[in-house]
Amino acid sequence: QVQLVESGGGLVQPGGSLRLSCAASGLAFTYFAMSWYRQAPGKARELVATITSTGSTTNYAGSVKGRFTISRDNAKNTVYLQMNSLKPEDTAMYYCNADRSSLGIKFWGQGTQVTVSS
Repeated sequence: QVQLVESGGGLVQPGGSLRLSCAASGLAFTYFAMSWYRQAPGKARELVATITSTGSTTNYAGSVKGRFTISRDNAKNTVYLQMNSLKPEDTAMYYCNADRSSLGIKFWGQGTQVTVSS
């Protein structure tokens, strides 16, 4: 059974930092590209950052570029999202996604809430 378990969310003041983690199990982690998505209330889910299976390439939404960093540890089957200089508009539920597009396979975690507020 595939599980993606996010952690690290919480309440932080504007300008603060958080580090999200997503621990994967039940899948061949090293074959999957990993992404973080987010969804704010009343808004569509949006892609935040992606990292390839080897970690050699990353991509970011324009709204987070320069503030967020995605990384992965294939030995621990874990992907991270370091979020710095957080803004109120970063408030959302953050979801981990595992994607093996060559086989049309995607998995989602349950999400972790990030709230940026003073």
